Amino acid sequence: MTEEMVEHLKQVLLAKGYRVFSRPFELNIIGIRADSNLPNAFDDLICLFYSDGTRWQLFQYPATTDPGMYYLTRPVNGSGTAILKPGQYANAYGIGLHRGLYTALVQISPVTVIRDFNKNDKLDFAGGKEQTGLFGINIHRAEQNGTAKYVAAYSAGCQVFANGTDFNAFMNQCRRHQQLYGNKFTYTLLQQTDLSDAGLARAGGFIASSPFSSGQ
Repeated sequence: MTEEMVEHLKQVLLAKGYRVFSRPFELNIIGIRADSNLPNAFDDLICLFYSDGTRWQLFQYPATTDPGMYYLTRPVNGSGTAILKPGQYANAYGIGLHRGLYTALVQISPVTVIRDFNKNDKLDFAGGKEQTGLFGINIHRAEQNGTAKYVAAYSAGCQVFANGTDFNAFMNQCRRHQQLYGNKFTYTLLQQTDLSDAGLARAGGFIASSPFSSGQ
């Protein structure tokens, strides 16, 4: 199943003209934004896959790729709350300190966001203005221990792991990548519909088989 799911992801990435990294332990970090679009739920995935030199390995972690309710209604930027636009952001991240507090993947080169400026409790993907730049759209965790139930103030546009243990495992893989290939990481954000649009038989499998599909 792992090999099959990795092949599905690789097909989607290549069909979009995105890079797939295949050197041993070189990371492919993929966010998958769920169709549900719930602003305060960890209803998305961050997937990590790589070749170990023999076979492909895949890990799936419950996460949010969207801002939480707190910042949707209280934007910290006058143009509106940031929602990361789907795409591949090459070498946009490096290991650093999230808000000076703990080690995470931090933004080091421009990404594109959609500014949700209407201050309601719904994610506005279509009506917002696009901006490209350095906005601190980091990849980090919610709670240090255990699993956060709601996004709340954990994300103002960052990509956030629900579970602290999952995040620590992810960062261990990032450190190995750093030792081998330097402190640059590419992050790709897909939408769940990208998988089904590619005609994949198990297109919804990533979201549907995730550990939070029961509706936390």
